[in-house]
Amino acid sequence: MPPAVFREVLNCKIYACCLYDEIIKTLIKDLKYRNQKKLAPLQAQIMYEYWQELNLKEEYLILPVPIHLHRKKERKYNHMDLVADEFAKLTGLKANKNFLIRIKDTQKQFKLHKQERIKNIKNAFDINPNEQIEKDKKLLIIDDITSSGITLEEIIKVLNKNGYNNIMALTLATPDIWN
Repeated sequence: MPPAVFREVLNCKIYACCLYDEIIKTLIKDLKYRNQKKLAPLQAQIMYEYWQELNLKEEYLILPVPIHLHRKKERKYNHMDLVADEFAKLTGLKANKNFLIRIKDTQKQFKLHKQERIKNIKNAFDINPNEQIEKDKKLLIIDDITSSGITLEEIIKVLNKNGYNNIMALTLATPDIWN
């Protein structure tokens, strides 16, 4: 049985698949910062196993959390795009890696306190004007980790502002699943 909803933000349920322990921390860091792209299928598999336990029958469109173009140039890839592709293969759902865009080059959130995180991430996201998705489409935001939920909250606000209200979020991990 999967853990309870980690958090609910703006009528959006946020699920975390597991606790952010040393193994998961290494998995995330190696994929995200150490060019270990081969770890994307493992992260997607963990998320998929949790997803199956949720037993949701609806068709969702997968939206990975975007990174800023500056950071993408540094890393050469967005790790969550890789996970989204692998998760899509496992679930049979489609992924759209271009719908959400990061318009503000933010500091890394994990280094900041809650109030700094809120200020840092405010107005960091938008919707790509070149992408069209029906307003009633069920959207699944995926990310590697959520602690305060501020990043996801900002994305949800942007989606809501643009008429998208059927949203759910799935993250690999959280430092405190019962928070």
